[in-house]
Amino acid sequence: MPTPLYPRFLSRRVATALSDTPVVLINGPRQCGKSTLAMQLAGPARPYLTLDDPRVLAAARADPLQFLLGLPGAVIDEVQRAPDLLPALKHAVDGARAPGRWVLTGSADLLAVPRVAESLAGRMEVLTLLPLSMAEVRGVEPTFLGRVFDGEVPVPPGWPAYERAAVMADVLAGGYPPMRLRAEPARRRAWARAYLRAVVERDVRDIADVARLDLLPRMLRAAAAQAGQLTNYAALGSALSLDEKTARRHLGLFETLFLLRRLEPWHRNELSRLVKTPKLHFLDAGLLAAMKGLDRDRLAADRTPYGVLMETWVGAELRCQISWADEPVRLSYLRTKDQHEVDYVLERDDGALVGIEVKAGATVRAADFNGLRWLDQAAGGDLRLGLVLYDGELALRFGPNLWALPVTCMLG
Repeated sequence: MPTPLYPRFLSRRVATALSDTPVVLINGPRQCGKSTLAMQLAGPARPYLTLDDPRVLAAARADPLQFLLGLPGAVIDEVQRAPDLLPALKHAVDGARAPGRWVLTGSADLLAVPRVAESLAGRMEVLTLLPLSMAEVRGVEPTFLGRVFDGEVPVPPGWPAYERAAVMADVLAGGYPPMRLRAEPARRRAWARAYLRAVVERDVRDIADVARLDLLPRMLRAAAAQAGQLTNYAALGSALSLDEKTARRHLGLFETLFLLRRLEPWHRNELSRLVKTPKLHFLDAGLLAAMKGLDRDRLAADRTPYGVLMETWVGAELRCQISWADEPVRLSYLRTKDQHEVDYVLERDDGALVGIEVKAGATVRAADFNGLRWLDQAAGGDLRLGLVLYDGELALRFGPNLWALPVTCMLG
């Protein structure tokens, strides 16, 4: 079995799910480490099978129920390639409802795929493995979420000196393990092109009928130009001579394949001054940088594009940490009609909030907290902390619950 290069902190939640749930689905983008994690879970009672093997795929598609009934349980990799296995799996589970028999992995969000008629509700737990968190790269599971919701300023004891160049290197490298192994920017861009081509030419065919596959790479490039902005479906469609409905559908495919996520706006029913349009975010800063042709040299000449990359990087880290958390946390953003903004709003079920603004500069001003102050007032005492995570080395207090912190403080 392959040895993972990095610890995957989702493993603890996977083990817990296997102890009491018949089916555990680990989904997430291709090349993020799902197969490596799944192989660690294989054994005599759960043989490893991959639907990337054409022989296994043919058997699974020909007679899904018979394919499953011949197994004591299994680890089935890339299950989105034969979505009819899920309804058949319901019958197999009901015939022998023991916990931990079945582990599935999928490179598409199967619950969003229309061809999957049944969801195994009550029989399956779905966990998402995202590209590597920088905390996983460093090998230290962070306590950031718990600390900020407790109102504690998350400056880890003995935190090392801030190295701006090292942060930029991590942002540009992203979280896909094969991409991180390539030191040269040109080689990373080559990997990104090959990766996206494989997703478009192969994985899209498994989940949808698309008449013009050649339009999808152009649509993705148009989405990259809108990254971090309010989603404008009409503009995306117009750039490719498509109507708004088709543009929405194509973006939905990219979400299903874990390339991007629309970030929904934060709101409370009594507030009417908020923008309600979702923002468009890529899941990985390294992939976005490669698509936009950004590297250290280009950012040295013009640092302007670094803002969206750092915002994407922080969002990726937050999504990873939320995916490991035992308590649900919702991620959103805030923008008011009078232009108060907060890049990320984290909210627990009890209403507790944490606001995070991302700033790629090395200095912070009082005005950078305007959106967080608005959120604090609107939240009626629910804001535990408002943070500006910035590209500098000092922890600075700007109010009773308002702090500017080095962006790497979220990794400890």
